[in-house]
Amino acid sequence: MIYREKYLSEIRGFYHSDLIKIITGVRRCGKSLVLEQIMGELSKETDNFVFLDFDDRIATADIETWQDIVHYVQSKRKDCLCYVFLDEVQEIDGWASACRALRRENCSVFITGSNSKLLSKEFTKELSGRYVSFRIRPFVYLELQEYARQLNTECSVTDYLIWGGFPKRMEFPALSEQKRYLSDLNETIIVNDLISRYKIRKQNEFRKVVNFILISNSRIYSAKSISDHMNGNGIAVTPNTVQKWIAYMESAYIIDEVSRYSKKAKKELEQSRKIYDCDVSLNSIRCKDNRFDLTHNMENIIYNELVYRGFSVTVFDNNGKEIDFLAEKDRKKTYVQVAYSVVEEKTWKREFEAFSGIPVYDRKVIITNDDVDYSTSSVEHIRLTDFLQNISVI
Repeated sequence: MIYREKYLSEIRGFYHSDLIKIITGVRRCGKSLVLEQIMGELSKETDNFVFLDFDDRIATADIETWQDIVHYVQSKRKDCLCYVFLDEVQEIDGWASACRALRRENCSVFITGSNSKLLSKEFTKELSGRYVSFRIRPFVYLELQEYARQLNTECSVTDYLIWGGFPKRMEFPALSEQKRYLSDLNETIIVNDLISRYKIRKQNEFRKVVNFILISNSRIYSAKSISDHMNGNGIAVTPNTVQKWIAYMESAYIIDEVSRYSKKAKKELEQSRKIYDCDVSLNSIRCKDNRFDLTHNMENIIYNELVYRGFSVTVFDNNGKEIDFLAEKDRKKTYVQVAYSVVEEKTWKREFEAFSGIPVYDRKVIITNDDVDYSTSSVEHIRLTDFLQNISVI
């Protein structure tokens, strides 16, 4: 398995801190791997650590309460600073109390979970700022390529555009096996992390709304527009319910809501946003007859890559002409437009004119799947393959 240095470099400075280290992200994105790699680094210094995986309820069957966690750790640890790793700890009621108690007992605590319940207001209040959090995401293309090489296989850009970056799928040689794995993972996420956790009664309606949202990635939406669409198709659901369900999906790290900023109004447009899937496979497994949505998936993976690279990302409304991303980092702005191809003159004109009026000192980039260089004096054209394989191009 590959070394996820990007995340480890962010966490490493807190290894010995008494702050609780919270590692979150969607299921099967590699949180447990990061935890294992942290343990591997610390094992070079000490053997005083305790690991509990609450996804494995056979191994942890005797641990039912937060007090059980504390007693177990105390029975296994040594007297000096102990490193405690609790994987998927949200499965235990009162886990926050366990973290708080262990922290007071000279423990450096690391926890993982697949739900933002880990960052709930109650937990924040209880810890009073005594934590740091890190979100792990599915593999970006460079990571997936490296893992594919380790497995003596290949992963093309098109494969990534369709089937995304959940690491384990690469361990299955046949596409049918990968699709089965991704479909089962999707079902686990929908049932365990949403329906069961939030005790959703209208399960049929909920599934249809979730399906619509995940297959409509990289598009502008409002809760009302989704509600109108559903009601038009015989599914009774109110805008308030849609917004609540969207919040559930975001809380489980399944989607990101990205705000739109209007240059004309000089403010965020609150009534509509864009939604990006945490992984484009959640779109593709819902497509029929191999009619995959490469155009919107391409925009989605570029969003995921920009966030991975540390950019703050918004959608920019340039006086009615949408620029897909305003990416900001280190006080520098980069305007990024995404198009699958600009071979057609009409498409080329539309995409490049979106930059009209943007200050000359701000970087302007268009990313396409074309091999021809369409750069102009003011707009830089980057091929998708170059963007994905060279982290320094943006």
